[in-house]
Amino acid sequence: MPTADTSCDILFFGALGDLTQRKLLPALYQLERAGLLHADTRILGLARGSEPAESLTQSEASLRRFVKESEIEEAPLRTFLGRLQFLNFDFGASEGYRDLKALLDEQPGRNRIFYYSTAASIYGMISENLDAAGCIDERSRVVLEKPIGHSLESSHEVNAAVARHYDEAQIYRIDHYLGKETVQNLIALRFANNLFGNQWNQNHISHVEITVAEKVGIEGRWGYFDKYGQLRDMVQNHLLQLLCLVAMDPPSDLSADAIRDEKVKVLKALRPITDDIRDTHVIRGQYAAGEIDGKPVPGYLEEPDANVSSDTESFVAIKAEIRNWRWAGVPFYMRTGKRMPEKLSQITIHFRQQPHYIFDPEQRKLAENRLTIKLQPDEGISLQIVTKDQGLDKGMQLRSAPLQLSFSQAFEMTRVPDAYERLLLEVIQGNQYLFVRRDEIEHAWTWCDQILANWKAGGAPLPYPAGSWGPDASDAMLTADGRHWHEQE
Repeated sequence: MPTADTSCDILFFGALGDLTQRKLLPALYQLERAGLLHADTRILGLARGSEPAESLTQSEASLRRFVKESEIEEAPLRTFLGRLQFLNFDFGASEGYRDLKALLDEQPGRNRIFYYSTAASIYGMISENLDAAGCIDERSRVVLEKPIGHSLESSHEVNAAVARHYDEAQIYRIDHYLGKETVQNLIALRFANNLFGNQWNQNHISHVEITVAEKVGIEGRWGYFDKYGQLRDMVQNHLLQLLCLVAMDPPSDLSADAIRDEKVKVLKALRPITDDIRDTHVIRGQYAAGEIDGKPVPGYLEEPDANVSSDTESFVAIKAEIRNWRWAGVPFYMRTGKRMPEKLSQITIHFRQQPHYIFDPEQRKLAENRLTIKLQPDEGISLQIVTKDQGLDKGMQLRSAPLQLSFSQAFEMTRVPDAYERLLLEVIQGNQYLFVRRDEIEHAWTWCDQILANWKAGGAPLPYPAGSWGPDASDAMLTADGRHWHEQE
C-alpha cells in the first residue's frame, strides 16, 4: 500500500498533447484503479490555451477512448478525475511559474514530479523558470521524454540545461521499452537462472537478433519523423537499451547505478561503424507503396505533406559487434522499420549447435536451440528445443518444438500492465533503475553519430515495398554470414 513517502504532486507540461492523453493519464488511472496512488496525490495539467472545464472533459473522453471499456470503473474514474486540475500555462512566461509555486505551496512537504511531455528543446527553459520561481526543491523529480536531442552535441546541450537545476539523482530519462514486463524479466532470466548464466557468452551463443517492427507508417507525424528518422527515433534508445540488457555483465546488485554501470560498459565496447564496414554492417531503407493486410498504402514520399526529395530512413538493419571477452565474434543483428508485415518486438538468442552431431544429417538444421523473448504484441518467453518425435515408426526422428511461457496465461493476469504504468509508479516511489543515465545517452549518441556521418557521405536509402521485411540487402547481410532472420525461415 502507498506510504506517506509517495504523497506527491504530478505536473504534466504538455497536458493536452497526444502522449499525455493517450498514454500517461490512462496509466495513472490504472494506478488509481489498483490502489497505488496516495490519497493526497494531485495531478496538474499545464498547457497553453487550456480551459479547465473543457480540458477535464477532453481528458475524461481520452480515458474512455484509450482504456478498455471492461477496465473503466466509475468509482475509481471519478476519484481520479477529482485529482485532475488544469491550468492555462505559457511555458515561457515567468508569472505563470510564480502562480504555480503558490499552488504547490498550498500542500508543502510532498514530492513534486515534473513530467516534460514537450519538445526537448524547451526542457532547459522550463527547468530554469521552475527553479527561478522556487518550485524545485530536494524532493523534486523530473521526467524527460525521448528523444533527448538529435545528436551527441544537442543531447549534451539538453542534458546540461536540465542539470543546472536538478541533480542527476532527480532526473528520470524515460524509455518506455524499459517498463515492459518482459524487458524487466531479462534481468531475472539471465541472473536468477544458472541454466542461462553459464551459457550466456560467445562459447555457447552464435548470434543475437533484435527486431522492432511496426505496421504503421508515419501516422501524420511527417514534420517530426522526417527530422529524426528511424535510427534516431528507435535505434539510439530502444534497440541499444535492449542490446545492453542482453549483453551486459552481471551487476553487483540491483541498484540503479550498478545496472547502468554495466550497460555503459557495453556501449563503450561497441565496435565503431567506420567507412570500411558501413555498407556491410548497416542497411537503411525507405518504404515505397505496397500493401498492409491486403489494403494498398502509400510510400513514404507519398505521405501527406511529404518532401518528395527526402532521404530519411524508415528502416535500419545493423550488424553490431561488442569487443569484449564475453561477446567476441558474436554478431548482434538489430532491425527496425515502419510498414512491416506485422507489429513485432522480440529478441532471439541463437545457441550454438552441439560440436559433434550423431543424428540424421538431413535434420541437422533442427538441432538449434533458440530463446525468444517477445516484448509485443504478446509478452512472453519461448525456448525452442529438440526432442524425439513420438511413435513406434519414428525411430530417432527429431522434432523441434517450443517450451512457452505466456505471461498473461502463466500468471493468470487479466491484463499485462502497460509500460508507462510501471515507469510512473517507479518515479512516484523514487526508483531509478528502469531509467537511463546521462552517460548512457551520450555513449549511444556517439556510436549513432558515426553512422549518421557515414550516411552524409553519400547514398540514398534503399526502397522496400510496404508490407515487406525491408530491403533485400537486409537479408543479404545475414546471408553473407550463413544466417537468416528468424521470422523468414
